[in-house]
Amino acid sequence: MAPRRMETRPVIFCLKTLLLLYSFIFWVTGVVLLAVGLWWKFMLGPYMLLISSGPSNVPYVLTGTGAAIVLFGLFGCFATCRGRPWMLQLYAVFLSLIFLTELIAGISGFVFRHEIKGTFLVTYSNAVLKYDGRDDGSLAVDDVQRRLHCCGVSNYTSWFSSAYFPVRGIPASCCVSFSDCSEADLKNATLAARKVYKQGCYELVTSFIESNMGIVAGVTFGIAFSQLIGMSLACCLSRFITANQYEMV
Repeated sequence: MAPRRMETRPVIFCLKTLLLLYSFIFWVTGVVLLAVGLWWKFMLGPYMLLISSGPSNVPYVLTGTGAAIVLFGLFGCFATCRGRPWMLQLYAVFLSLIFLTELIAGISGFVFRHEIKGTFLVTYSNAVLKYDGRDDGSLAVDDVQRRLHCCGVSNYTSWFSSAYFPVRGIPASCCVSFSDCSEADLKNATLAARKVYKQGCYELVTSFIESNMGIVAGVTFGIAFSQLIGMSLACCLSRFITANQYEMV
């Protein structure tokens, strides 16, 4: 038995090293997901508000999953160092649960990416029609127009049918230059045409969100399938230790 145990030491050491390396990379992906969740919340928040009737839960899911991965990554390092089969098996279970969560999230994001155009057209058009410059939807419209340098749904003329135009004209967020864009100019359709952005927001926003949804879905899928490597390493090391009755200190 002693010679056999001596022969297994290099194999277990190799598996341990690979699993430790994987656990560190796994921990880094958790930090990445946390960052993506925060980026989604603060950068895509206004766009998501215009797409759904309420705030999106996606950034919270990404942030929560990232935090869980950070904790499980640390547990994976501890379990690998201890070399306890039950810890390694538990780590493999954790990885499988996170794999399923990320896979579902990635699929949902990919499907949502293809449904976004029709939904955004309706909600953004309604937000323009009901714009008052004060509520969350109006602030989201202003944020989109300032960031993307656009105006209205298809173009600035979309504002002519809004309830806001007869009172205040086209919103100031459409102005190319705020210093040369008075309220009187914005209430005059002829003058406003020379003061505001010409391109509508619909095509710009859908293109922007679709491209970013693709990035998020791609990153999520990549991280999810990397869990299969960790699961295999953890299970292999656990079985190897159990079969050879070897405990690592």
